Amino acid sequence: MFDSLSERFSRIFSGLSGQSKISESNVREAMREIRTALLEADVNIEIARKFCDDCLEKALGAEVLANVRPDQMIVKIVYDELVALMGPIETRIPFVSQPPTVILMAGLQGSGKTTTCAKLARYCMRRGKQPMLVAADLKRPAAIDQLEFLGKQLEIPVHAERDHQNPVVVCRNAVASARKQGRDVVILDTAGRLAIDHELMDEIAKVANATKPHQIYLVLDAMTGQDAVSTAKRFDERLELDGAILTKFDSDTRGGAALSVKAVTGKPIKFIGVGEKLDAIEEFHPERIASRILGMGDIVSFVEKAQEHVDAEQAARTQRRMEKGSLGLDDFLNQLDSFRKMGPMKQILKMIPGVGSALKDMEFSDADMNRLRGIIHSMTPKERRDPENIEASRRRRIARGAGVDQEEVSGLVKQFVRMRGMMKQMSGLGMGDRLKMTQAMARMGGEGGGFLPKVKKGSTKYNPRKPDKKRKRRRR
Repeated sequence: MFDSLSERFSRIFSGLSGQSKISESNVREAMREIRTALLEADVNIEIARKFCDDCLEKALGAEVLANVRPDQMIVKIVYDELVALMGPIETRIPFVSQPPTVILMAGLQGSGKTTTCAKLARYCMRRGKQPMLVAADLKRPAAIDQLEFLGKQLEIPVHAERDHQNPVVVCRNAVASARKQGRDVVILDTAGRLAIDHELMDEIAKVANATKPHQIYLVLDAMTGQDAVSTAKRFDERLELDGAILTKFDSDTRGGAALSVKAVTGKPIKFIGVGEKLDAIEEFHPERIASRILGMGDIVSFVEKAQEHVDAEQAARTQRRMEKGSLGLDDFLNQLDSFRKMGPMKQILKMIPGVGSALKDMEFSDADMNRLRGIIHSMTPKERRDPENIEASRRRRIARGAGVDQEEVSGLVKQFVRMRGMMKQMSGLGMGDRLKMTQAMARMGGEGGGFLPKVKKGSTKYNPRKPDKKRKRRRR
């Protein structure tokens, strides 16, 4: 989401780096550029002005510490102000001691509210809870069908009453049913509208009064920018929101809503939707988001995702092979599959400090991943164990089997051998040196080496149905 803003900040700070002393005029100019960058990111104009004024005041009054460059002090000040702008936030859901915990979900149509209800249920399940979804959207056609379909995917009950047209009755009955079934979380999917109107507000207010929800979350579309902020403000005036959930956070949007919601409404962003899958929801941590904006990665979120999706025993076996320098392409493929479970490859690699900027011009599509898998699967087990011993004739055979050019096979083998050597060196290093080595591998990847083969656009694929022109014709 913050790619363009992060690049602007990077250029601004690089202009300050290398200077032994930064003048007041340099700082003021940098703050003017930061304000412009924030406005272009669709941040509220008053918030952008106050943010830069606060940064300027602290920057001019700060004493530069020994062994700390002046530009690093500016980055630290901007980081602290970004965290303060978006926080503080209590990210976890306060589950009640006497269940069920009732969560009311509100939002406009098209914001992803129904899918977010299922994502939130999945989030609760991962924390040992037994949620129930409630189909209280009786206005939108097929809304009940959609929620029931999502409930089947999660294997949890969905309370729906197709004969009723009163959402208040449906929600009240659902809470009573959840209590009887021993369900400890009830998520109410209320009706949305194409725009805020009195009928919408009255209906949701009646549901809230009848069910007395413990948490009320507003689902906002990150792509709507400042419209999302004004929507949150109007909903909060009527419902007293406990927080917002920002969807489509992985989209190519400017990010102004994420930076403005808390400051304008006083209500925090609790969660962010980072993909289409039902487990693609994350807690919103201001310090981690600020770190991503400033290009410093998000190593904490990376580790959390790895703990959820990576098999510990398999990772231990891979670690032992890496230390011995005997890592094979099968191990490499298993690692890539683990990365894919964690989320989109480029999104995950951006969490590693210093890697995101190195990979900004690279694309990691499913087609590229399948292409890579095709090359490796076209090898024999021995070739996957010892790829450096694959001679030219074998590379031609592998290329034909995978439907790629021979140069791609050679590039993959060469890159993997280099990466394996670097991984062996990493096993004996400390955390700081390992991080530098990871960044070096990312830069190598940006040059066409490293994690993925350099796929040439427009390359001719091998078609097994057509005869190879280079193949000798059979004698009749």
